[in-house]
Amino acid sequence: KVAEAVDGVARGAMVLDMVINISRLKSGDVDAVRRDIAEVVGATPSAEHKVIIETCYLTQREKITACRLAVEAGADYVKTSTGFGPAGATVADVKLMKEEVGGRAKVKASGGIRNWAAARALLEAGADRIGTSASLAIVGEWKQDRPAP
Repeated sequence: KVAEAVDGVARGAMVLDMVINISRLKSGDVDAVRRDIAEVVGATPSAEHKVIIETCYLTQREKITACRLAVEAGADYVKTSTGFGPAGATVADVKLMKEEVGGRAKVKASGGIRNWAAARALLEAGADRIGTSASLAIVGEWKQDRPAP
């Protein structure tokens, strides 16, 4: 991960996403998870770092631990999903993550966000950023939903 992150920054990347080591987290090896994140953050200090915790695979306790480890390791964001798992962002997960990072990191909701109603609910739950492949449709719905000037 470190080599890929360093290469990405050398090629101009300013934002890096990394997936948390889910198997290490599930096995209870929190030091390895924290170190994995911290090594990427430390090697690429000029970049913004988002740690994807893949909430669909984790228990509540694991989600809390993942958020804590990401913050301790210096990540700028915790992110719900890659969008490739069996489920994406939920209001409950965003609320939990927002509470757990306590202003020390931001929350990005991503995965399965296909309309303005879902995006709005996630933003209201505390998401600082939305990741979606349906941005044009969402903006179109948002424009229709706005009150007239």
